[in-house]
Amino acid sequence: MVVDETDPWLLFLKALFLKRLSRKEEAVESVLLSIKGYPWNWSAWLLLASCLGDRDELAAILPLIELPKDHPCMCDRLLKPDFFPESTWIMGMRAALLYHLHDFRRAELQFDQLMKIDPMRIDDIDILSNILYVAENRVKLSKLAHFYLNVDKDRPEVCCMVGNHYSLRQDPERAIQYFRRATELDQSYLPAWTLMGHEYVEIKNSHAAIESYRRAIDVNRKDYRAWYGLGQAYELLNMHQYSLYYYQRATALRPYDVRIWQAQGMCYEEMGRFREAIECFKRALLSADMHDITICDRLARLYNEIDDQNSAAVYHQKIIDTSLAENKPTFQYAKSLVYVASYLESHNSDLTRALAYAEQVAKSNAEEANLASEMGKRIQRMVGALGLGAGAGAGVPGGEGDNVDGEGDGEAEVDENGDVDGEVEGEGGGRGGNALDSYLNEEGGEEGGEEEEGEEMEGQHFEAV
Repeated sequence: MVVDETDPWLLFLKALFLKRLSRKEEAVESVLLSIKGYPWNWSAWLLLASCLGDRDELAAILPLIELPKDHPCMCDRLLKPDFFPESTWIMGMRAALLYHLHDFRRAELQFDQLMKIDPMRIDDIDILSNILYVAENRVKLSKLAHFYLNVDKDRPEVCCMVGNHYSLRQDPERAIQYFRRATELDQSYLPAWTLMGHEYVEIKNSHAAIESYRRAIDVNRKDYRAWYGLGQAYELLNMHQYSLYYYQRATALRPYDVRIWQAQGMCYEEMGRFREAIECFKRALLSADMHDITICDRLARLYNEIDDQNSAAVYHQKIIDTSLAENKPTFQYAKSLVYVASYLESHNSDLTRALAYAEQVAKSNAEEANLASEMGKRIQRMVGALGLGAGAGAGVPGGEGDNVDGEGDGEAEVDENGDVDGEVEGEGGGRGGNALDSYLNEEGGEEGGEEEEGEEMEGQHFEAV
């Protein structure tokens, strides 16, 4: 029992004992009171962090922490001339913070300033090597690796930097050698275990990768990168049920990470569970740019798999709008142009726009040019037969659940708004055209899958570091 309940140091000691007794809630209460009394006790903040299990618990206690309004800028404030302008420790903390915020340019500049003050400082250089790896700055990473090897070759941070150097040179065997040496020097050095697991994934040694990731989890079960790596390793073994479990553990720790949601969606897709895959890619789209073409293309293909042509057309239209805004060449989004044109044709809706899309593809050097040319001729005949002007039809629906009237009695009528109801006899109905269906079956699966897998593997080392 603490005699003075207001003394921050006694409250900190009380929290330590409660943590040891596995009385976590009481420990959190005591350490919060300690921080309130003296917010400069770094050990108290570390103790609080160790008591929190996930983001939900963090979100719950943040309102209880009384912080000054300028707290987010505390590192900048402490580096001002009237405080500690040349404190290498604060500079290292600021660089690490910028790195975790994905502000790699400013983080690298902070490390450059730090090395000018103390070029022999080895702490945190593994974070600098991660930044240089992501930036693919091979020259600078190579120079620093050789320099710090001469300073102290028996520091795990130095071994990690050299491992990143060899990994960037596409030499996974040498990279694994240095990452393993880092773990031998310090078995609790988490980055080396995770990075070594990624290198084993690169050389398709899934069993060794799984062992590395499990060792990383033994060091820190809150590290999402190890859980994510386990999911990737089990995917190499085609054990998708296991992969799903580990991806779900990773998303619980990092719920806003686009790459993990995409990996989980791809896993569901491989298992043929398309509706679950759609939900995962939708969740990824919330965290990413809402007009991310790669995710929209995946969603459009999945909706096509479950015969929801209406929603598939919506995402193809998003791809078209984004591509036009970015002035991309036609061949890069020709598939979406053809799909939307076929959808509009089959539903007798906005034929003028369908014709414009078909002609755009037909005039390009895309593989779909011949298909678009034939479609354009059909649409021209329909427009001529119905005598439609520009802007006829309702167009592609604006979102999921919108219904387009594709049923009819074999006759076409133009209402007072210029919309066409019914179907033209002899043309395709509900699914948007047989020619497009066969095209998607031939081209959609192979091309999209390889592109997404390539993107994931390209970025996996970045997620690990």
